[in-house]
Amino acid sequence: MDIIIKITQENIDQLDLSPVTSVINKLQAENGVMGAEQKIKFNIDYPRQETDPREWSEMPEIRLWFIAVDVRYGYLPLLLNWREGELARYVAMLVPHQFNRSEGIQYNSEALDIFIMTKMFFLHQWLKTQGITGNARLRALAQIFGYDLDDSFFALLQQ
Repeated sequence: MDIIIKITQENIDQLDLSPVTSVINKLQAENGVMGAEQKIKFNIDYPRQETDPREWSEMPEIRLWFIAVDVRYGYLPLLLNWREGELARYVAMLVPHQFNRSEGIQYNSEALDIFIMTKMFFLHQWLKTQGITGNARLRALAQIFGYDLDDSFFALLQQ
């Protein structure tokens, strides 16, 4: 069952991360945050004019809020509902991109490289602190964005 985190204009305008914090705190009190692996979705309630063609990820206020969330909860990509595109939308908030009608989101390749590698380093260490071994989750996350990381990369992370 999905966990929906509703984000309002007030949350965004005040950089108020409490909707995420309350969900994370509840998960930590129950079974730990990994109990929500690939279950979280965001519901953004932010007013815009009918004539505003921008996607959420093109609105600086919303992007700034997601940057703040990612800094505080760097493991959040593991908790997002990947199957329904929530991870791709989240990354679009953090990585410069363009939208192509036939091909969908086209991330800036250098920015995506930096984002993916940063997440690999961070998540590898974070998973270890959670007592979770193996690299399957990290490989799967990278593969969603076209990266095929081999064992030698993960061997470097072990050093």
